[in-house]
Amino acid sequence: MTILVTGGVGQLATALAAAGGERVRRVGRPGFEFDRPESVEAAFRAASPAVVVNAAAYTGVDAAETDAEAAFRANRDGPALLARLCAASGARLVHVSTDYVFDGLKGAPYDEADPTSPQGIYGASKLAGEEAVLAECPSAVVLRTSWVYSPTGKNFVRTMLAAARRTNRLRVVADQRGCPTTAADLADAILAVAERLDGQSGVFHAAGTGWTTWHGLARATFEEAARHGLAPPEVEAITTADWPTPARRPPDSRLDCGRLAATFGVRLAHWRDSLGATVDAIFAAEGVKPA
Repeated sequence: MTILVTGGVGQLATALAAAGGERVRRVGRPGFEFDRPESVEAAFRAASPAVVVNAAAYTGVDAAETDAEAAFRANRDGPALLARLCAASGARLVHVSTDYVFDGLKGAPYDEADPTSPQGIYGASKLAGEEAVLAECPSAVVLRTSWVYSPTGKNFVRTMLAAARRTNRLRVVADQRGCPTTAADLADAILAVAERLDGQSGVFHAAGTGWTTWHGLARATFEEAARHGLAPPEVEAITTADWPTPARRPPDSRLDCGRLAATFGVRLAHWRDSLGATVDAIFAAEGVKPA
């Protein structure tokens, strides 16, 4: 089964390539770009995939506020084209979306039936992508995830570790709640779903089990990093108002992933159990082993 994975060297595409082995054909810039539809069609024809995993996206949450056209091209129009190609060929499509389709005001974990209400351009473009994908390819599976991080790429865990090397005091938002998700766990879940597709379609939530705040994730990251000799900085808890950003973040975007477990038998590991392996991999790339 050939699995075409979009997203190039992004953290999820990289994890999918590592986990999927020879089944995975990974494509990305410059050979594959949603802004060049002909490159998308050429990559699809060359792979002739049984399954497509769309891990490509415009992920600049704040940048999207002043670059809406680019966000919608990447997060709606490109996925819609992939969906049309899948529908025409009979390939199954797994499209990755985000918790930012919610406003974060429910006060409890969101399930798939909850109303969406994105508060920024990024979330709106991702929601538009979900709708376009399912309109073009009703057999598609949309997986909403959250707070993704990995040993590579730009993500919160790597940012915290880099900051701790520069200063002994950090300020981190403590009033936003979510479900941290390692790219490796998400990749394993996606591949398991791809192997078990048998008429299932629609929206599912796929995120790490359990929840925390950004402040909690930062402190847990430094606990793991201490095993590698990194002196933990003082981490001051601050509010969202103390750290203003162009785009509003949902204050509570926890995801209920019960439907994924009930339908596919897939449940991601608890976020705290997966964090250590990622921190270990980051230090291992630098030649540092845990004590």
